Amino acid sequence: MRDVAKHAGVSPKTVSNVLSGYPYIREATRARVLASVEILGYELNVLARNLKSGRTGIIGLAVPELSLPYFAELADAVIEAAEQHGLTVMIEQTAGRRERELAVLSTERGSLVDGLLFSPLALGPDDAEHLRTSIPVVLLGERIFHGPVDHVVIDNVAGTRAAVEHLITLGRRRIAVVGTHPGEQVGTAAIRYNAYLTTMAAAGIRPIKKLTAPAGLWHRATGAEAMEHLLSLGSAFDAVLCLNDTLALGAIRTLTKHGVRIPDDVAVVGFDDIDEARYSTPTLTSIDPGRTEIASAAVQLLVDRMSGDASAHRELVAPYALNVRESTAGVRAHIS
Repeated sequence: MRDVAKHAGVSPKTVSNVLSGYPYIREATRARVLASVEILGYELNVLARNLKSGRTGIIGLAVPELSLPYFAELADAVIEAAEQHGLTVMIEQTAGRRERELAVLSTERGSLVDGLLFSPLALGPDDAEHLRTSIPVVLLGERIFHGPVDHVVIDNVAGTRAAVEHLITLGRRRIAVVGTHPGEQVGTAAIRYNAYLTTMAAAGIRPIKKLTAPAGLWHRATGAEAMEHLLSLGSAFDAVLCLNDTLALGAIRTLTKHGVRIPDDVAVVGFDDIDEARYSTPTLTSIDPGRTEIASAAVQLLVDRMSGDASAHRELVAPYALNVRESTAGVRAHIS
């Protein structure tokens, strides 16, 4: 920077102001400094600047599992949103394990980043105090409601209602569910399953309890296994609500293997609208939870807190959309 200042005939402070975007500099001076930067091939040492300011220029993103398409696509959206603010994203997987989720919130980890986007699975309302860390935290997902930090959530209730109402509108009445977590009180599975029950009741349809198939981890394999279980019961069903898309893809594979026609015999709906939903056979009707909006809102909230915003904590609900495809509407479905 001193070399640039000498070449341009200005002070090092002026060079710093130009490179920092300080507005109150004469255009002729700015042009002269930038020309010297170009001639000398000067590159700003971002690390040194961040250390001087007490910032790293890095934010953390802690998610349960990147092998799940939803979280992989969420990470991609967060990285894109962070780039708009000149930030780099450091990603950590917790595997949904309590000890690893608590470790993410530790002081040691906090020294590596300026803020944290955190999507826990194991922590619950009783763990809210752990969110009071040395760095700003924005919570993602359905755990620890009404905690001491900003929170961006999926509209699971309205999204699930839209999926079930879509099936009912198609004349489906015996709607099975894949992916429940029996005994869960707080979490995505509980919220979506309860929304299914409420929607069925509102339509005057009594859910058939045996047409509910639990699945621990929401993977393709567990979706396939859950569907094998449903078929083994011998109880007819004409639609399936899968609590996420990867479960749905596994369920579709099993249905197809057994000669079940989709959607003629059984209509299938998923949740998350992952990219693969557009290319499965048949293409998958799914709820888009507003992943891009979630990433953008969460990063903006984090940037605001990192900049000193001390206003009351906010809880934002992302918009959702039902994308109808072949798994419910047949080959004439509009592909979104």
